[in-house]
Amino acid sequence: MSRIGRKQIEIPANVKVQLTDQAITVTGPQGTLSMPLRPDVRVKWDEAEKAITVSIDEADAENRIVRACWGTTRANIQNMVEGVTKGYEKTMEVVGVGWTPSLAGSRLKLVVGYANPIMMDIPKGLKVTVEKNFVKIAGPDKRMVGQFAAEMRAKRKPEPYNGKGIKYTTEVIKKKAGKTFGA
Repeated sequence: MSRIGRKQIEIPANVKVQLTDQAITVTGPQGTLSMPLRPDVRVKWDEAEKAITVSIDEADAENRIVRACWGTTRANIQNMVEGVTKGYEKTMEVVGVGWTPSLAGSRLKLVVGYANPIMMDIPKGLKVTVEKNFVKIAGPDKRMVGQFAAEMRAKRKPEPYNGKGIKYTTEVIKKKAGKTFGA
């Protein structure tokens, strides 16, 4: 049985939940998020308790895929509730001499040692700010924030010899020793 799936999701007072057979929509101060629901996972919204309960049918308790989707559905709904109340944020750092990030309208411009700058379209719903060599990515959708940060990092991964590249601020790059010459 899923230990995560059994837990109730407490809903704050400033969050509204709308539940249909196929989808759940959560609205809060940071925005609105919706997610399609699997037919074998039941989601119940209790207005009196201000809580959401996720469950599965006892006949499906032996099915591994259904059990996995049970816990995943509960975790995704919890992330939606947290996203519309607090929001999510990731901070990236561009390390390198002459390497700079900047905003050009609704695009992020990265000058990271290539012949041409890299232009990245900022998805709707995300707020990107640039301060010196730090890029802050914020938004209510945890998946979208993480995806944009990962795509940005993939443009120029940090390398272990000089430490140059685009990295998360919490990431630690282990430096390697370069080649040694002579005896």
